[in-house]
Amino acid sequence: MSTVTRSVRKVGFLACFLLVLLRISIGWQFLYEGLWKLESQKTSKPWSAEGYLLNARGPLRDRFRNLVNDPNGFDKLDFEKVVVEWDKWRDDFVALHADVDGIKNRVAELLEGPKMFTQGLDELPAGVDLEKFKTPQGAYLRYNAKQKRLETNLHLLPAERDALIRLAVAKPADEGQTDASAGGESAGGDSAERPVGDQPAKNRAAIKAWRDAVSALYAKSSKLSLRERLRVLLQEDPDRIGAIHEAQAGTIDHERKGKNQIYTHLLERYERDLKQAREAFQREHLENQWRTILEKRAELIGPVDALTAEFHAAAYKLLTAAESRKGPVAEPRSKIREINLVTMWSLTILGAALMAGLFSRLSALGAAALLLLFYLPMPPWPGVIQPPGPEHSLYVNKNLIEFVACLALAALPTGRWIGVDAFIRRFILRKRTD
Repeated sequence: MSTVTRSVRKVGFLACFLLVLLRISIGWQFLYEGLWKLESQKTSKPWSAEGYLLNARGPLRDRFRNLVNDPNGFDKLDFEKVVVEWDKWRDDFVALHADVDGIKNRVAELLEGPKMFTQGLDELPAGVDLEKFKTPQGAYLRYNAKQKRLETNLHLLPAERDALIRLAVAKPADEGQTDASAGGESAGGDSAERPVGDQPAKNRAAIKAWRDAVSALYAKSSKLSLRERLRVLLQEDPDRIGAIHEAQAGTIDHERKGKNQIYTHLLERYERDLKQAREAFQREHLENQWRTILEKRAELIGPVDALTAEFHAAAYKLLTAAESRKGPVAEPRSKIREINLVTMWSLTILGAALMAGLFSRLSALGAAALLLLFYLPMPPWPGVIQPPGPEHSLYVNKNLIEFVACLALAALPTGRWIGVDAFIRRFILRKRTD
């Protein structure tokens, strides 16, 4: 009887080899996933657990979603909060590259736009009086005779551009003759005909230069800065900036506030229906609702994220190759940032330890805990809406299978069979190896 008992507990060589191979296979998957995620942080699309947590389902849904700052993205729809984020990133960028000449002013101009728009012009045409051009309070449009240029801090509207062009109108020949006759001079005399004949020809060149300069100034001033484009996007400025943006791009969404309200209403209805869902058709309806919510979220938040990415990319373009060697600005501390770092480094370290057979039982237990955290946000349980995809599971999915495998490895000293644990036991602890 004792012989039978001992043979049942005995692990043969093939079984040992396969268990070690299982440990190495799981370790390789963990290590590769961790390294890939770490490497992606240097790219334009760094990996993040945010999407996985935001789509959490099941009884722990709210707990996992709340691990993400602003899970519904409302902060990105608030102009003031986005500006605070941009200003913080700008300050960090300038501090990191403080040794670059003029970097503070260059980044400020990138974000705010130039303080003044200018366009060269040799002289004003005869009769042009810029004081007749009305500007909003605090704005100006003037001619700098010393530097021979037009200057303004105004985003010119198309109507204002046309009004400026109309300030310079060539005098017809008969107007000059009438004026001369009124002054008592003969209309047919040489003294009257020369000025009248010469004036339109001279003024035509000046008027053409004026029109070209005004058109060029309009083109420069109609380009919105990043902050102004954000204001148009989130505040729907109905005045000057909105009109400029509409004229420039032809697409300003005057219904954005209404879309924000629709998005909020969709979220509230989904949360209410989720608590009441019992039947399969109700869960199917919820899945359709959630897809609609994600589409609406992307429609509203996507352009804001794109502007943020454009700001960061444009700032890095201000640096030379040598100046950019300091690397990117460190991401601000946040819950999701800490989760990403813990996940990436846990995968990498646990994977390397499993492959090497270092602290194999403890490493397998840590891997099992990590896999359980991957399983719980989207458990394949009855009544839980399953994510779209080819996999169809009930209770058990790939994460749970690996979780059980890691628990089995944690119960066996596979590192003492083949691994660093065997080396430590034999040569450092001076004990007999298994």
